[in-house]
Amino acid sequence: MNAQAGFALRGRNPDVLTCIANLSNDEVFTPPEFASRMLDTLAQAWAAGHEGADIWADPTVRFLDPCTKSGVFLREITTRLTQGLAGRMPDLQARVDHILTRQVFGIGITHLTSLLARRSVYCSKHANGPHSIAQSFGSGAGHIWFERTEHRWVDGKCADCGASQKTLDRGEALESHAYAFIHTDDIKARMGELFGGDMQFDVIIGNPPYQLDDGGYGTSAAPIYQLFVEKALDLDPRYAVFVTPSRWMAGGKGLDKYRERMLGDKRMRRIVDYPKLYEGFPGVKIRGGISYFLWDREHDGPCEFQTIWDGQPTGPAVARALDAYDILVRRNEAVPILEKVIAGGGGGTTLEKRVSSRKP
Repeated sequence: MNAQAGFALRGRNPDVLTCIANLSNDEVFTPPEFASRMLDTLAQAWAAGHEGADIWADPTVRFLDPCTKSGVFLREITTRLTQGLAGRMPDLQARVDHILTRQVFGIGITHLTSLLARRSVYCSKHANGPHSIAQSFGSGAGHIWFERTEHRWVDGKCADCGASQKTLDRGEALESHAYAFIHTDDIKARMGELFGGDMQFDVIIGNPPYQLDDGGYGTSAAPIYQLFVEKALDLDPRYAVFVTPSRWMAGGKGLDKYRERMLGDKRMRRIVDYPKLYEGFPGVKIRGGISYFLWDREHDGPCEFQTIWDGQPTGPAVARALDAYDILVRRNEAVPILEKVIAGGGGGTTLEKRVSSRKP
């Protein structure tokens, strides 16, 4: 039996992060393969903007995941930097210490996920523990920060995230789900408090929590992922890469101003959209699908938009102005059809003037 098991496992190196069940449809773990695609997109943009340079061979680039759960982004970044910096820093331990203490930072969204992220990145839930791959940390948290944060209740709702006091004001025995990154009026000062000094991040990347109960009728919930994106952009990174539900492109409660901001931002460089249910995150039911975007501080022009269906692009990426309409048309092939209809409309009343999107 032992010999047979040894043979079956020979050459296998299973990734535990592909096996972890999601916390909920609101706090979804990013599959490692999906995180790698996002990092590939980042690396391509970096090379294009830095004369072909390899981002993973640069010891000065600083990364932040402001909503880390499994730690997959930070782990994959650390792995790539460890390989990319080998020529510049031959000593493996010195290289790893440099990466983990100077380049890779995260903020846990709950106590549990902070421990999970530290285990993924440091190979120990204590960054300064005997099993940690880092040897230069003075605290167990390392650079993956978490402390309990409280909501600011005003008239039954949180002034920062809109959560329901009735639902989430439940004592210290349970998680508050008051995420530190979005519960602040001054995000730059907050980063200095968490990590020390004047923290300027080159890349902010993540998969934020999607929604929280807002105390409305039935199971009403308000989206909060846009709050993470907005705080990230307020930090003025060189690049921001986020995966979120795609509902913001055309609808969603409380997302009108966010949609207007995103469609009008000429620094949006690339969007990859997965409109099919379960396509991006297998087994996770996110109505309307998910998408990830790359925001480039130095970009000023059209955004490359691409749709993925059944694992394959529906066509080549198309560079187009996102604000051509008040919603984002999610299929590139539909844009010229829409333009022809509008051009030959003959002055008739169009359907959106006759039908309500929320109450048909």
